[in-house]
Amino acid sequence: MNIDRIFIDVLHEIHKRLKNSGVNWAVTGSLGFALQGVRVHPHDVDIQTDKEGAYSIESLFPEFVVEKVSYRSSEKIRSYFGVLNIHGIRVEIMGDLQKKLENGTWEPPVDVSRYKRFVEIDGMEIPVLSLEYEYQAYLKLGRMEKAEILRKFLNGQK
Repeated sequence: MNIDRIFIDVLHEIHKRLKNSGVNWAVTGSLGFALQGVRVHPHDVDIQTDKEGAYSIESLFPEFVVEKVSYRSSEKIRSYFGVLNIHGIRVEIMGDLQKKLENGTWEPPVDVSRYKRFVEIDGMEIPVLSLEYEYQAYLKLGRMEKAEILRKFLNGQK
């Protein structure tokens, strides 16, 4: 696993505050991929949770809040979104994330616990979203480059 030490330090801070918080959360995006062995270089930390979890995370990290959690919507995605800055690393919080489907309707909010897996790193059990789920999510969002990286990895073509 080739993850910069600063990301491990940020994960320690997140893990320390969230492990007994009752928040249902998981690391997603490129750091989630890297934690599961995909050869990518993360630039930030993405955390997926539910609406309550997004506000709880914000309250557990008050000194790191850059953007308070609020409901945001774009053309293809909507969620309760907020931003932290921990040790100079951007941490994006996404609660009750929904993706727009091809027929124009919104899928139900992602049930993080349904797709959650755990990886061990530096003495921590970190929840991540499964690569199979991530692959399908990136296809739905039309982000083919990331989907292709995951498809190749899942098919053993690392």
